[in-house]
Amino acid sequence: MATPVITGERASARTAAPGTAPRPVSTAALRRAVDTPPGRLRLAGAVLAALVLLFGAVTAWQAGSRATASGHVAGRSGPLSQDAAEIYRSLADADTTAASGFLLAGAEPAAVRKRYQDDLATASRLLAEASARAGADADAQRWISELNQQVPQYAGLVETARANDRQGLPLGGAYLRYASTLMQDTMLANAQHLVDAESRQLDGDYADAESLPWAALALGLLALGALARYQLVLFRRTNRVFNPGLVTASATLLVAVLWLLIGSLSAGSWLADSRTYGTEPLMALNQARTQALQAHTAENLNLVARGSSDTYTKRWAAVTDALAGPAGQDGAARDGGSLAQALRLAPRDASDRVAEARKQFTGWDARHRQAAEKEGAGDFDAALQGTVGAGRDDTAEASFAALDQQLGRAATVERARFKAEADGVDGTLEALAVGAAVLAVLSAVAVVRGIGRRLADYR
Repeated sequence: MATPVITGERASARTAAPGTAPRPVSTAALRRAVDTPPGRLRLAGAVLAALVLLFGAVTAWQAGSRATASGHVAGRSGPLSQDAAEIYRSLADADTTAASGFLLAGAEPAAVRKRYQDDLATASRLLAEASARAGADADAQRWISELNQQVPQYAGLVETARANDRQGLPLGGAYLRYASTLMQDTMLANAQHLVDAESRQLDGDYADAESLPWAALALGLLALGALARYQLVLFRRTNRVFNPGLVTASATLLVAVLWLLIGSLSAGSWLADSRTYGTEPLMALNQARTQALQAHTAENLNLVARGSSDTYTKRWAAVTDALAGPAGQDGAARDGGSLAQALRLAPRDASDRVAEARKQFTGWDARHRQAAEKEGAGDFDAALQGTVGAGRDDTAEASFAALDQQLGRAATVERARFKAEADGVDGTLEALAVGAAVLAVLSAVAVVRGIGRRLADYR
């Protein structure tokens, strides 16, 4: 029997050595496969499924990034910005309280001494917490490190001033003024650098968290349009109104896009409220509290100087103009400054406290003028009693304390409002990322099933 001769491609295939890789499919073969109706269906299904899955991936990425930024607003940059402002306030309050205690000398109440010590302890504690939160931020770490070195240096100068004053030595006042210069010109400047840096970081986190996921939304709409167009193409070719798989895919994808849009807008609204009713009012309030402390420090140090310089008188005038607006003629009430700004931005449940603080400033301003007139007339003891008289409620010190108390209560309200609005937004965005990704996968599966049912018609 004759042996058949095998030629051409069949011969090549049969005589190829074992393990030899098959020839790659040629471009022409692919083109011929796509040119058939089943091939075009497979290609369309692959493109539609890939587009839907790409939407899901981009949505998960963008929503996840926003969730991270939102978490930073609520748990890192927001609290760190507030802590930086509180570090500044604690240091400034320590300075003015040290001056009050020095003026009272042997009559210094225990509460004044305790407030000074608590201020320094609070600043030290918050500096340690800020260092942990700041992480690898080199600038923030540098300012925190410098402040950590300067706090004990300042405290040592204050104690030296107190010791000299107890011995009746005039060097006490000089040491206290030197300590205050260190605080005002160096320590508070470093603290302000820290406040500014953390405020910029908070603004950056807000911008990232509030941004809309435009790329994901655009991809979602593109995928919806592609699904709708291909269903129209199938209808024209087959005269069948619905493809259940593609209809399901379109409905699922539409839900995902709406989920993304509504969730993103809701999260942005909550973050905007946390800024409007928490962050921005707190910044204005912190500025007012800081200026009030600076004014009170200048008021007290002017008495410590005993008329040897007009530096503190000028500082009082400049700071109170910024705090409450320029002084009017004949003691007319002031109207403006950071107190007015704090009142304008305060949410409803904090505005009454800020308004009361403005009233307290009016009384403080009047008592300060009375004490200044007595000092100008040479009656230092009367000026001292009108400014920081221990146990009295008709002094400039008492008015300042009432003002600071009202601003502190307003700050507590605004911090709580920030926390209520900002907390949980990151969780919402994380759920949004997971939900949109799951819906995108389900939509892609529906596309494959819909195309698969159409391919079955060709078998």
